[in-house]
Amino acid sequence: MSTITLAQLKALEGQHFGTSDWFTIDQKRIDAFADVTEDWQFIHCDPEAAKQTPFGGTIAHGFLTLSMLSAMVYQMPVLEDVAMGVNYGFDKVRFLSPVPAGARIRAHFTMQTVDDSKPGFITTVMAVSVEIEGQDKPALAAQWIGRRYFGGDE
Repeated sequence: MSTITLAQLKALEGQHFGTSDWFTIDQKRIDAFADVTEDWQFIHCDPEAAKQTPFGGTIAHGFLTLSMLSAMVYQMPVLEDVAMGVNYGFDKVRFLSPVPAGARIRAHFTMQTVDDSKPGFITTVMAVSVEIEGQDKPALAAQWIGRRYFGGDE
């Protein structure tokens, strides 16, 4: 994982920030997510019943796909001198295509804005698209808002 300066990050506004590695969304991961969230709807957890749906099998929870962004963004360059980063929220989250069990997904990040107008932290907005391997239509599209806080007397 590489580090970048604030000036380098600001220079990336409006540009592609990076693409994550592929992540497999297998039934084991879907079932584990169902257990954590207590969402055991059959379209996620019952392969036999899910075969009878228009999906033809089990699909990942939309929130599982969204949650995978945390792992995917860790592969992007890290801003130097940051003490911590936090999720500030999402705008315009859309689940555009179901992710079938066994599919691989990856995220594409575009740095939309970097706001360093307040002391001690910056706010970023990234456009995110989650691709499903072999499919034209993405699984998810969103604008992800993050905060990065600096240590010390920044």
